[in-house]
Amino acid sequence: QVQVVESGGGLVQAGGSLRLSCAASGSIFSINAMAWYRQAPGKQRELVATISSGGSTKYADSVKGRLTISRDNAKNTVYLQMNSLKPEDTAVYYCAAYEAGRSSWGQGTQVTVSS
Repeated sequence: QVQVVESGGGLVQAGGSLRLSCAASGSIFSINAMAWYRQAPGKQRELVATISSGGSTKYADSVKGRLTISRDNAKNTVYLQMNSLKPEDTAVYYCAAYEAGRSSWGQGTQVTVSS
């Protein structure tokens, strides 16, 4: 089984940057892909970005050009670099690790962007 722990959230002004980290442990060899999701107050959780085991990435239209997902295999960590942040990016950000037939989720990290 895989465990993931997010870190790096915080309060930032609009236009600023943050980098989120997601550290994976456990059966990491079985991970097929990892992803970042976010959930704003009163809204459904939405997919932000994914990265496959081969390094292919996909993004939600709302974050293209501003958020970048990457991975450091040596550290078993996936990152979400967030630039040009907007107040509408305010949400709890969750990391997910996908194995065959199941996914593992972290507790989330709060990102707040002030205007």
